[in-house]
Amino acid sequence: MINRLKANFDGRFDEASRRLRLETLVRLRWLAVAGQTLTVLVVGLWFQFSLPLFACLALIGGLAAANLVLTLAFPSTHRLSPLSASLLLGFDLLQLAALLFITGGLANPFAPLLCVAVIISFSSQPLNYSLILMGLAAIVVSAQFFTPFPLPWYGDQHLVEQPVMSVATWTSVISMMGFAAFYAYRVSEEASLLSDALAATELVLQREKHLSQLDGLAAAAAHELGTPLATISVVAREMERELGNDERFGEDVHLLRSQSERCRDILRRLTSLPSESEQHMRTLPLSSMIEEVVAPHREFGITIDLVEQRGKGPEPVLERSPGIQFGLGNLVENAVDYARDKVTLTVGYTASLVTIMLEDDGNGYSQDILARIGEPYMTSRSRAESAGGLGLGLFIAKTLLERSGAVLRFENRGDGGGARVVITWPRTRIETISAARD
Repeated sequence: MINRLKANFDGRFDEASRRLRLETLVRLRWLAVAGQTLTVLVVGLWFQFSLPLFACLALIGGLAAANLVLTLAFPSTHRLSPLSASLLLGFDLLQLAALLFITGGLANPFAPLLCVAVIISFSSQPLNYSLILMGLAAIVVSAQFFTPFPLPWYGDQHLVEQPVMSVATWTSVISMMGFAAFYAYRVSEEASLLSDALAATELVLQREKHLSQLDGLAAAAAHELGTPLATISVVAREMERELGNDERFGEDVHLLRSQSERCRDILRRLTSLPSESEQHMRTLPLSSMIEEVVAPHREFGITIDLVEQRGKGPEPVLERSPGIQFGLGNLVENAVDYARDKVTLTVGYTASLVTIMLEDDGNGYSQDILARIGEPYMTSRSRAESAGGLGLGLFIAKTLLERSGAVLRFENRGDGGGARVVITWPRTRIETISAARD
């Protein structure tokens, strides 16, 4: 099941998952229009600096006009494909580059704003489109070297920037662009990975809860179907009495009677299943829960030893939790998959804690993996390299167990190899209320 979930989420970086809402980009553009207009008016009219005012306003007007066209042509909920979003970001980059080119180029203190479009792209678009946009940004930043327009300054003064300062500014802009783009991409990637993995976790938990509710639904269905099936059975008996010896219908009537009796037997078994209202079937001792978790994994040629360490007080009685059972089952499955001969499951409890320690005799975890255990979609390794599942399955198991209040510790055994997982709960977090009061 985990493999199917992983396959369903492997397309998390495709085009459909990285579509910007047009309204988001439009609002950012209006903010850019307002900022550019305010800056040009302050510099040209308030400070009285000499600058090509009309050319600047024309470039800003072009951006505003393009934004207005997009607003009128598309609904606010429209989502842009990666290609469309990249083209719009490229247009924004060229518009700002042209504005800077006629106002001093790299000498303009607003030159670092050329990084903005690239950062937006790396945080929201596929990597190949973002790299192309970064290449375009590097070209337009370099083109600022060749501007013939001086930096706007007082009319009787000329602010001349030395070439070494232009090189330093170019270096700082390119460096900031690369660092900020990489940082934005990594943060976006991790957020997307975590979001997808948590969605997969919710699907698993929903499935387990659904399975745990089937007993009650089956009993309810048996109760509702009992009356009409009893009627069918009575009618079938009457038909058998009247037509049992008839050569044309006798065989069909016998078949109808036998199948109605079979349906009644099936419903009788269903009604014997526990209903949701039966409290004693919704709770179980810790040892019984562990046995339920381990039982499906005993038929794979690996010995599973259960060691019980009783502490003070009675054995914990737990609520049936699909999340806990699925999480423990996944850890046991990983241990069995990567063990050589034996898996040891040690269960202990005290008056305040419940502890489960799972050990296998495989190769253990490598040091670089130990620091990353529990990250979603971490690359799985082959059986020869180490023990334990290290992909989406382990993330889901870890997340579900932590939601129940558990603290997990992953480490290597110190007696010659093998992996160890220690799961600890405060007893009050997982024990039923009635048991805790007793």
